[in-house]
Amino acid sequence: MKTNNTIAAIVPAAGVGSRMQHNTPKQYIQLAGKTILEHTLSKLSQLKSLSQIVVAVSQTDPYFDTLSPIDSRIIRANGGQERADSVLNSLLFLESNPPKWVLVHDAARPLVSINDIETLIAQCINDDEGGILASKVKDTIKRGHTYSEQTVPRDDLWQALTPQFFKYDELKNALHSALAQGVTITDEASAIEWANKPVKLIAGRSDNIKITTPEDLDLAGFLLNKQHNERAL
Repeated sequence: MKTNNTIAAIVPAAGVGSRMQHNTPKQYIQLAGKTILEHTLSKLSQLKSLSQIVVAVSQTDPYFDTLSPIDSRIIRANGGQERADSVLNSLLFLESNPPKWVLVHDAARPLVSINDIETLIAQCINDDEGGILASKVKDTIKRGHTYSEQTVPRDDLWQALTPQFFKYDELKNALHSALAQGVTITDEASAIEWANKPVKLIAGRSDNIKITTPEDLDLAGFLLNKQHNERAL
């Protein structure tokens, strides 16, 4: 199997986003005149280093093919039951001509900074190991159920963001093995960690929020407008 030195992006977008309390999957909810997914794909399309942008959607998804064309590199692939399944399906979709690296980004993170992504890519390629964008935890963290039972030291706590950037073969093998053994995989980094491979933490902007609730949508609209104003200056 021939491996080149390209970078492919994967956007898992097969979820329904039940916490949004909306009759449309959250990636297709309108935000400032476009769907959330369109904003995200438009942001990724600014990265000239990407050879392909694979979007993993449900086989019965009726929305994706109605979106306005954004970039000729965008390709539809079949998603899976869970996020990890969608990412693995996308990796297998690329198997006939695999890239060296893959950049996995949440469909519902349209506010990611291009500068942050480029820093992540550059540092990982320079050090020849995978990594993720992350932000230091700022708030006091409590552990408990109905009552607070413990205050958790936050000196070494990070909030995982996306994109997450790993070598194609390492991520594919880690996901395949972990899922085959019934391991719970919450993001790509957790699969790489399970495979005992290094995961670099690259500090990213904390406004790279994931739109999960109606309150997030309101905040995203404000932040998106702020970004547009900053670019206009």
